[in-house]
Amino acid sequence: MTNLYFMVPAAVISFALVIYSIKNSKTALLFLLILFSSSCLFAQVTPVDTIKPGNGPVKEQLKQIKNAKKTIKDTTGNQPAKNPFIDTTIRNKYGDLLNDDPKYNPKYPFWKPLAGVLGVNLFTWSMDRFLLNESFSHIGPATWKYNLRKGWEWDDDRFGVNFIAHPYTGSMYFNQARSQGYNYLQSVPFAAAGSLMWEYFGENTRPSYNDIINTTANGAFLGEVFYRLSSNIYDDRTRGGERVFREIFGGLIDPVRGFNRLLEGKTFRRTTTDVYQKEPLNITLAAGIHKINVDNNTILGNGPTNTLISLQIDYGNPLEDRKRKPFDYFTFRTEFSFGSGRKVLDNVLGYGVLFGGNTHLGKLSMLYGAFQYYDYWDNMTFELGTIGFGGGVVTKLPITDDIIAFTTVHLAGVPLAGNSTRFGPDTSQVRDYTYNNGFEAKFASTINFGTYVTTSVEYYYYLLHAFYGPASNNHIGILKPKITVHIVKNLSLGFEHFIYYDNRYIKTFPAIHSVRTEQKIFLSLYLEDPQRKGDYEQ
Repeated sequence: MTNLYFMVPAAVISFALVIYSIKNSKTALLFLLILFSSSCLFAQVTPVDTIKPGNGPVKEQLKQIKNAKKTIKDTTGNQPAKNPFIDTTIRNKYGDLLNDDPKYNPKYPFWKPLAGVLGVNLFTWSMDRFLLNESFSHIGPATWKYNLRKGWEWDDDRFGVNFIAHPYTGSMYFNQARSQGYNYLQSVPFAAAGSLMWEYFGENTRPSYNDIINTTANGAFLGEVFYRLSSNIYDDRTRGGERVFREIFGGLIDPVRGFNRLLEGKTFRRTTTDVYQKEPLNITLAAGIHKINVDNNTILGNGPTNTLISLQIDYGNPLEDRKRKPFDYFTFRTEFSFGSGRKVLDNVLGYGVLFGGNTHLGKLSMLYGAFQYYDYWDNMTFELGTIGFGGGVVTKLPITDDIIAFTTVHLAGVPLAGNSTRFGPDTSQVRDYTYNNGFEAKFASTINFGTYVTTSVEYYYYLLHAFYGPASNNHIGILKPKITVHIVKNLSLGFEHFIYYDNRYIKTFPAIHSVRTEQKIFLSLYLEDPQRKGDYEQ
């Protein structure tokens, strides 16, 4: 058990606030960032990213480098063609590094990130013990002996603690290694080590299976997302106020990395070249109203109306022909709902490629491979959290010059899931969900009709078997058709209809069939990376 749950909404909000501001360094955009929404560093793109001392102001040189990195469109797939001045063995076709430069990002001895993992646990325990005085934080030799002797269990912590707070903590363990020169796979054991350390010695309750699984798997997912996004923000070539903002916002997204940069002297380091892997980013921000219907099969009921704020990030171009390593492409979405009830963080959803390849079938461009999935739904009707590993395809098909279809299909195994009980979630502070395993399938298709209208449909299906809690088999479906109409520039007006259905077959109770619908009306701001324009949109 941990009290980091209260940190997560703030962390995700900070994360959302960071992503748009670094698009350029003008004061007006940074002020807009602080006042309201998000900020994003679009990857600088140039065949040569080196600044030359004595060749004019650094800021002006960086501007010239950015302007020089222009790609051209081919005539068949509307994809940027390879620039002959870019060495694609070390850079993507936009001119950015495919890997962090090891000269400036060396791999430190393993004891250093391990010491950092210990530091994370000591800090967390100190907050729980001396600031919050939580009962579980009263530890000592007697509790350690008890934990070692009694062994493991499935715990009764509430949903948000297990499926958000523990993954967030795991991301900090993970990034102790990731920020010290270790790659994705090499950093995962540090997330597991941090969890083991905490489970046995950080609290006086028995270690739990669900915690080490969630902390390690979903912690690695969030950790890599935070690391990649902070890399798009950090630029050791910059100076002055821009450098200060980059360091602050990069640290907000990935606090562990920001702290390690300070200890390692990277915060104030000046380089003449960019030294971090960067990929293009597309960002969608939305705000509007959220109608929640309370009765089964109700289309427009008498339920509450909330305010919604959402953020979607598409990182990397899945259709670029290149070798793939973990999270060179990922999507990450989160939505907040303000109004009725105590639950604010409505969902956090994402997936990232682990390995795969690209191919073309006529006009159809495709990425295929293995993916990792993270699903978190938490509202007044249902709770559902899953860890997923499986296969998927991402495609783009130009139907005409102005009509383009983007489609994703995924099928994954679910080694661990949390699913609300037959009575639905309550407002208590204890577990009101079962532990499950099973399968999940996802389908999403978006059609752009020029720059005027975009239609999309998403479908999620979960087949879950409850192995801890009331024995049951649950069939859960979520359908989300949506349409957005362009208003002006990057601003659109959208409508989404949300349908959740659940068929529960419980051994000791009659079968339960439930349906819930929602409607959302929102304004959407689409921030497309100029260098990725037309490449991919979801």
